[in-house]
Amino acid sequence: MKMLVLLLAVLLDLYPAGEAFLRPLQQRDSVLVADQFAYGFRLDSVRAGTFVGLPDFSKASNDTLTLVRGWQLDTLWLKGHKKSKDLFALEGSIVLSPFEEGTYELPDIPVLRKKGASADTLIFKGMEMEVKTIPIDTATFRPHDLKGQVRYPLTFGEVAPWAGGALALAALLALGIWYLRKRAAAAGGKNARRDPAYIVALRELEKYRGDKYWAPERQKVFYSGITDALKAYMDDRFGVDAPEMTTAELFTALKGEKDITPEMYQSLKELFETADFVKFAKHAASDEENAAAVPLAVRFVVDTHESEAPAEAQSEGEGK
Repeated sequence: MKMLVLLLAVLLDLYPAGEAFLRPLQQRDSVLVADQFAYGFRLDSVRAGTFVGLPDFSKASNDTLTLVRGWQLDTLWLKGHKKSKDLFALEGSIVLSPFEEGTYELPDIPVLRKKGASADTLIFKGMEMEVKTIPIDTATFRPHDLKGQVRYPLTFGEVAPWAGGALALAALLALGIWYLRKRAAAAGGKNARRDPAYIVALRELEKYRGDKYWAPERQKVFYSGITDALKAYMDDRFGVDAPEMTTAELFTALKGEKDITPEMYQSLKELFETADFVKFAKHAASDEENAAAVPLAVRFVVDTHESEAPAEAQSEGEGK
């Protein structure tokens, strides 16, 4: 195996001070190529005000052993001296990364220590590091294609909320249509010859229940169908030329209608604005927006129809 040695300048007044430490940053039983590890020293019983000089390892970095991080000093309180602010331990380290298999002889670490007029150089003995690669049996090794992404089956917990929402939406539409048809059947006479506007609107909205139109490429049909049904209903119910109006013109005309609450007005306006983005700006609405669209439209028709009943009754009386 190749012997790799880091060279350092020789300093005067050298004193042995123990061994350096080698600490892998990856928790393995051996050092592999490209692993990183901390190499440094620990100096105990350092008093406050001590100056420490450290060697420059930057020029020793090469293609086989790279300096990843320069010196970092950490101050540690000595065990048994936690209450003393003048006596502590000093730990310094650099981070190295080997890029070639072999035995590395890490250099001694000289540390200049100076306190007042007294100065000395402490030598921490270097260490040996064995770097390995993952062995490959070239006789039996066979390359394989990359595997595709693992797809896990859907669980009941993931499907249940969507299924429950679809059932609730279907029940809401069925209840609304049943109620309004019952009211329409009771009216009789002229109303029997043509379905009222709210029945037509609810019948149209029923076509868009469920999530079959929620895919981005089908959302334009989804939102166009909902807004067209509402515009036809508004034309008949409020006497505004809704099909020929822009969203801004329509909601300017509807503003102040006593039968439309401020909350319903704001929610309906946001629905029409989302529809405009989908139809003209290639916007993809979220599943939450899609799920809320039809129930909001149905609630608007049902709520505003309540105030339409007296007007129907009056016209029916005039016909008699």
